[in-house]
Amino acid sequence: MPTIVRVEVGSLTAAQNDMGVCDAIHADAPRIADEKCWLPRPPATGRKPPAVSPARVRKVAGSEPSTPVQADTDAPVPAPAAPSGATTTTTASTATTSLPVASVASTTPPVAPIPVPPAPNLGAGTMPPRGTPDRSLAVQDRLAAWVCDLSLLHELTERLARTAELDDALHEVLRAGATLVGARRGLIALDPADGFGPGTSVGLGLGRSELGSLETVPLGAGSAERVLRDLMHGPGPTTRYREVAAQLGLAASFAVPLVAESAGPGHAAGPHPAALGHPSGGRLGTAVWFYDEPAEPADRQHRLVTLYLRFAVEHVARCLALGRARAAARALTEELLPARLPRVPGLRMAVRHTTGPRGGGDWYDALPLPEGALGLSVGGVTGAGPGAVAAMGRLRASLRAYAVMEGEDPVAVLSDLELLMRLAEPTRSATALFAYVTALQGGGHKLVMAGAGHCPPLVVGDRRCEYLETSLSAPLNMLSCWEAPCAELVLRPGESVLLYTDGLLHRTGEPADRALARLHSAAQAAPRSVRADPEVLADHVLRTLFPDGRDRAEHVEDLVLLAVRFGD
Repeated sequence: MPTIVRVEVGSLTAAQNDMGVCDAIHADAPRIADEKCWLPRPPATGRKPPAVSPARVRKVAGSEPSTPVQADTDAPVPAPAAPSGATTTTTASTATTSLPVASVASTTPPVAPIPVPPAPNLGAGTMPPRGTPDRSLAVQDRLAAWVCDLSLLHELTERLARTAELDDALHEVLRAGATLVGARRGLIALDPADGFGPGTSVGLGLGRSELGSLETVPLGAGSAERVLRDLMHGPGPTTRYREVAAQLGLAASFAVPLVAESAGPGHAAGPHPAALGHPSGGRLGTAVWFYDEPAEPADRQHRLVTLYLRFAVEHVARCLALGRARAAARALTEELLPARLPRVPGLRMAVRHTTGPRGGGDWYDALPLPEGALGLSVGGVTGAGPGAVAAMGRLRASLRAYAVMEGEDPVAVLSDLELLMRLAEPTRSATALFAYVTALQGGGHKLVMAGAGHCPPLVVGDRRCEYLETSLSAPLNMLSCWEAPCAELVLRPGESVLLYTDGLLHRTGEPADRALARLHSAAQAAPRSVRADPEVLADHVLRTLFPDGRDRAEHVEDLVLLAVRFGD
């Protein structure tokens, strides 16, 4: 009595649904999703299975394209009664090779099919008669092909899901699409229909000059796919397209519009999604893959790339929204800070500012004051995000007003700012440093400064490199009665002062005392030619502290470094 193995295609569908790519099952076999196929298998007799040719092994493993077969539509054969107490097992295996086993609990809810391009009609009679060994092998081949396709889609979508930046996501979509359609080169032209950008092009296997040449060619065809089997002699391409194709050695192309279906957060009610950074659905651009010989995607390749792009376009839209939100936060922070530093006789200034990914509350300022004086300030508000950026803008604007009225007394300026925070920003605290700079008659400059829990400034010159202690007081809005000492310093011609925020120290990843020692060593090691230019001095300090470029990388902390050199 031969052993009966029961294969439920519906269970396989549910199992592949866990991988997120069950669409291929509905595309290839929409009519046999619930059919039970009974596949005879020889009983276990201890004898070795018959030898199978290498060509047969390659065909079942998926390394060699198999002959297409039509979905089984015959009436199911009645199944023999299972012995009492027997357990039904759902498996998918071949006669000669071990294939992945897909099994799921019987309580798995059914999955609603997603509309996909229908599988090609191969005609009736392509399946061998039921009950023959050839039919069993044909069904197993079909299941093996499905498993291979679904495994490939699963691997490609996982790789795409690991990308977080828009540029990385676009490159991954190009590589995966080239794998699915069998192309070697490709291009994605990103041009969101909402008009908020960014408009950019990303190439695969194309140099900058080649990418620039293709940008002059209309590659897409509106909202529909466009297959040009022969770019040299076939219909469709423009004269310019043929010239570029001949120049780059392109023989055929397959263009697909990238259309996002999701409307994004806030679309049903509230502000427009574009205001929140989301592209709000619609066309994002066009993806084109190029062949080196006249060709076009086969039906299977077309179906797989369609399923992949359905997920990939939504991921690209999310990366686009995230990039827009970050760009908006950076733009807001930059607009709240000085667009350029003022020109003051006898002084040269340079600043380096890096904002965290969520936007931070660190600021800097250089404000010309009456009677030729200059006010310098750096500080930071606790927290991150839009709220911290807005609070930073309010405090910086208030400090400017207090500096104009009583800038010659830095303690009074910070006292007024602390009172304002206690009344208007009771849930926030901040560190700040304010310096009042005036020129001396005999040469040099005088600095009168006060700090509220802020990092001490560093004086750098030929004869000294030392910190000026200004952090003896608490941060603003931390104590019910705030007080701070006032420090005075005379700077000789040729000396410089470095003002910075605590983000510079935190980005080193070391304790504050060691970070301060590293900053002191970096400034002290600067040669005289470097100290003569504040721009070069600021770059030297950052390169010495962060040889790995961490000062420009994304970090939770903002970074501010203000270098001021006093003229010879």
